[in-house]
Amino acid sequence: MSKLPRREFLKKTAASVASASALASLGAARPEPSTVTAGDIPPHTPMLVPGVHSYAEESLDAGETIHFRTSSTVPHDLSVVRLGQDVDDFASDEVLHAFPRSEPNQQAIHPGSYIHVAKGLAREEPLSALTLECWVRPWSWESDQALITTFDPQGDCGFALYLTEGGWVKFYLGDGGAFRGNWIHAYKRNEVRRWQHLVLTWEADTARLYANGKFTGSWKVPGPLRPGRTPLHLGAAGSGGLASDFLDGDLAMPAIYERALAADEVKQRFAAQALHPPNRKDLIACWPLAEEFGDRVEDSSGNQHHGRIINRATWMIGGPSFDAESVSRFGPYDPIQDPKRGHGLRLASDDLYDCRWQTTHEYAIPQNAKSGIYVGRFEFDLDGEQRKYHVTFIVRKARARPKEPILMLCSTNTWRAYSATPFAANVSDRQLWDTQGLENATEHAPSYSCYRNHRHGQPAYAFGRTMPWPAAGPDVLFSTEDVNYSHLMRGERFAHIWLDQNRYGYDVAADYDLHRDAGQLEGYKVLIINGHSEYWSIDAYEGVDRFLRNGGSVIVLSGNTMFWRVSYDDDGGVMECRKYDTDIGGREAASPGEMYHSHDKKRGSLMRYAGYPAWKVLGLECIGWWPITDDKFGAYEAVDSDHFLFREPERVDVQEGGLFGQSPDGSLPRVGGHESDVRIGRIRNITKHIPEGQTLPEEPPGITTLAQITAEDRRGIDYFGRWEPLDHGVYAEMTYWDRPQGGQVFHGGCIAGGWALSTDEKFSALMRNVLHHFGVQRERA
Repeated sequence: MSKLPRREFLKKTAASVASASALASLGAARPEPSTVTAGDIPPHTPMLVPGVHSYAEESLDAGETIHFRTSSTVPHDLSVVRLGQDVDDFASDEVLHAFPRSEPNQQAIHPGSYIHVAKGLAREEPLSALTLECWVRPWSWESDQALITTFDPQGDCGFALYLTEGGWVKFYLGDGGAFRGNWIHAYKRNEVRRWQHLVLTWEADTARLYANGKFTGSWKVPGPLRPGRTPLHLGAAGSGGLASDFLDGDLAMPAIYERALAADEVKQRFAAQALHPPNRKDLIACWPLAEEFGDRVEDSSGNQHHGRIINRATWMIGGPSFDAESVSRFGPYDPIQDPKRGHGLRLASDDLYDCRWQTTHEYAIPQNAKSGIYVGRFEFDLDGEQRKYHVTFIVRKARARPKEPILMLCSTNTWRAYSATPFAANVSDRQLWDTQGLENATEHAPSYSCYRNHRHGQPAYAFGRTMPWPAAGPDVLFSTEDVNYSHLMRGERFAHIWLDQNRYGYDVAADYDLHRDAGQLEGYKVLIINGHSEYWSIDAYEGVDRFLRNGGSVIVLSGNTMFWRVSYDDDGGVMECRKYDTDIGGREAASPGEMYHSHDKKRGSLMRYAGYPAWKVLGLECIGWWPITDDKFGAYEAVDSDHFLFREPERVDVQEGGLFGQSPDGSLPRVGGHESDVRIGRIRNITKHIPEGQTLPEEPPGITTLAQITAEDRRGIDYFGRWEPLDHGVYAEMTYWDRPQGGQVFHGGCIAGGWALSTDEKFSALMRNVLHHFGVQRERA
């Protein structure tokens, strides 16, 4: 991994392939597919993905250069486009630049995490004795999986300790040359997702295997035994010079000794439960895996066999001594101070967080480009059908340009969270996504998200930001076509267009932009939190609170707001989110003890359980979600129609009990559905059971309910994540809050706020009143 900040690293990468970019623009002949490696990682088994797939910077300033990194198996046209004034009519879009037609240029992906040890063992010197030791918790027995190896059956064969299809342990002990005989199948394992201690010893032409401290068998294996020239891998082996046979499992305390451990020593190592590294005597290498962050693992032997994690893997899962289910979901817990937690590293054969593709097209966004949502639009024929593929990106204002009065926040964290199939097959019609994504373009391409686990069941906790995200496209629906509802990028566009049509000046930023520099809020009158703004970092949360305390104003046109906590790796390349409790959308097989983020070791999962509840900043909290059907969408019912926001400066044509936030005839669009927020008192009202040691929060003063949405026979989640009947019937609220600690918040409580604005003049008049009260004036016509 480059030590440069990711933005500078990507720019340098782009510069290094400028000639390739020029060829792409000229439509010149393309090179053969990249099938071996991707430059900054060791040689790695490739996977080729058919169709057109691409990614670029998530956001950039006007005046900066966008770099498209594309893999394609068909000729294609690419244009850079600012999305226009009609959500579903691409003819309204503004084309900034069209590239000449490009020929196919397939670039491979290289999924699979493991540890590469650059300083291997002495290649030719024979070993008089050897011990391989590790703890492993497998997640799958569907294929052969390497544990500790210097082994390549098509190259040099030193030693290898493996798990096999069906759960057997097998090993190979060779002379460092060509494959010289059969594997030895040694022991049948019993369960997946359970820690197992394995020790393989060799001395005097005899190999012995121990499992969980017990001797399981011995075999005659004549020497000599040499490591050979194949790289030393943990969690992988070699195949024709490429890393392969990746482990789908958790690894703890792998070690290599230059002697054979005795049976009583093996028992002692098992009893230690991977909490203490072995004595350095006769130790060749040992990796305690205690770092819990980053891609470097230290060798504790003193012999400098340090490792590098390829494709990130997952830290903060604990070791064999740790019972992750015993950690309280709500109570105090500090993983750093837990002497029994230990350390483990979770590996996955589909781990991938950076495609590492070369730039194929680049374009300098004009300095005067309007801040907003843009796409790279690919058009091509595939299987006899015309298709489109979009790469969405945010253009921020040019640095030298004055700020508009409004900053519109795009919920890009949520777009990323739902991107279950980054290598989805190209489709010819509108994309109808759900939490599982679309069909993959190739069967085993990485396909995990905040709503879908890794292929072999490992909970998905991290998501790369230098990957395709077709879920963020402008034609993506999250409903049947007759409902025509969106909650990702397309759903946010309605509010942008409403601001344009009502002549309000605004700038646009991505979630990561706010996380990286919440100080950018200074100078804006209003922050608008728009759409499905579900995933928040602590830095962004605290930045919004500071903005309000300093006199700023916030408009929330979002539901399920500030719900799950995220954090980022130091270079911003990976978003981490640890969701617990399947009843409320957590990952299957996730445990409370795994809810602590690798970056800061703080509790994750729900923001309110991590100490950062949405209601403290914005006044409302999420109460639940429901099917996306016509009958589940409701309209606002006015509660306080005499409030000044209904009267000044425009009189909103609604009386107490009157409906608004829907089409004039009462049909869709309607504002209230899918996911929504209410005052904390509503959630207190349905909370029947309080966990030991916990208390219900008191609502802060000064909040006024302007409108609400009700329904019969609906359930919601209480403050502690239980689904309970909504006895009061209220599943969404619109509020105004003059915060005692500073700042004003207007909260619509619904994801579909912009959708309803696009069709309802009553809601539009109310929104103009809110902006007027918050000091924002309309531009002259």
